[in-house]
Amino acid sequence: MKKIFLPIALLLFVSVVQAQNLQKRIVSNDPSKYRSLTAVHAGAGKMGFTQLVGRNDLATNFLYLHTGSIEGKSGIGHHFHHEIEEMFVLLSGEAEFTINGRTAKLKAPVVVPCKKGNSHGIYNRSATPVKWMNFAVSQVKGKADNFDLGDTRENAIVEATPNFVYGRLETDKLKANNTAYQGNGTMYRRVIGSEVFSTDWNHVDHVVIPAAGSATRKLEGIEEVYYVLKGSGSVAIGSEKQTFKTDDVFYGLLGENLTINSDAGSELELLVIGVAASKQKMLTINKPLSKPKAIGLQMDFVVPKENAEAFEKMYYSIYVPAMTVQEGYLGSKCLRLFPENIQKEIQAEPTNYNYQIQISFDTEEHRRKWVASPQHQIAWPAASGLAKEFKWRGYDIMGDDDQK
Repeated sequence: MKKIFLPIALLLFVSVVQAQNLQKRIVSNDPSKYRSLTAVHAGAGKMGFTQLVGRNDLATNFLYLHTGSIEGKSGIGHHFHHEIEEMFVLLSGEAEFTINGRTAKLKAPVVVPCKKGNSHGIYNRSATPVKWMNFAVSQVKGKADNFDLGDTRENAIVEATPNFVYGRLETDKLKANNTAYQGNGTMYRRVIGSEVFSTDWNHVDHVVIPAAGSATRKLEGIEEVYYVLKGSGSVAIGSEKQTFKTDDVFYGLLGENLTINSDAGSELELLVIGVAASKQKMLTINKPLSKPKAIGLQMDFVVPKENAEAFEKMYYSIYVPAMTVQEGYLGSKCLRLFPENIQKEIQAEPTNYNYQIQISFDTEEHRRKWVASPQHQIAWPAASGLAKEFKWRGYDIMGDDDQK
């Protein structure tokens, strides 16, 4: 079968259309679909359980949203994770939360982050089932682990004051006129920030949109999962729009603009989980610069095939060492053009130049000092002498994302 290669613009269009399939993103928390589990993490009793969002639904390291009901005299046993961070959410009743062996009773609605390496568990001492959720973010995408401690927490000593991080979903603490969720009358509070987590977990937000109101959300560098605590409405992304109701969940992907609308009957209350593309490797520049951060020089070369190996060796053995000792030198790259068959596949612009060296200095003044240096008098002839032709261009660097 003959392969068909689509133009880049069309490929991007197709990917965006696929990403905007909203209908599949609206998932209902339906208790009739719960599985019955016993001895979860060696815990007591039983619980109803299901997964609403999984590890492959988002591009970030969001791992899962689990939900269910914990029966009376039941719970999730004391355990910990090396690779993931979780957040237990209680939506009804009250339960005993344990973090690192310290236990306290909390009433719903409340969220309790279970940080990486911290042992945790939950126990429902009452006779009435409680409504429970668990969000998780992994250190490495798709990778999970756990270690059970064989402790049901049935006989835990309950302390009067929690000795761990938690957040109550209290509507009286929400504030209007925020810039995070823009919309007339929209109320918001960041319950937990990124500083609490060591993974790419970025935030836990509590949002209320008034009846017949709307809020816009621009996801720059993050993805978000939205759980509908109360009310109903719709979400629009691009040309698509889908409705949702209480106890539904939906999510927004990197770069998307969401408009969330509440129905006329009542206000809309949301729990929002945000995950960064990478907290450790996010852009050091997060908005357009008014002045250049640095300068870059691109040098293109036509290197004969018989000189290719020598040219690449020259870059590492001569050119880089010569630049490393220069004031203001920031870094460089040596690029080799794709083979001809790949160039045709990606419909690359034809060129006779098959190598490029990119160098970066903090200022143009320092780059010119490098050109005038004795080291340059050695390095440049070593490079240009292996090429039949060369040219160069200079740029102001107005943004970068060097993830070393």
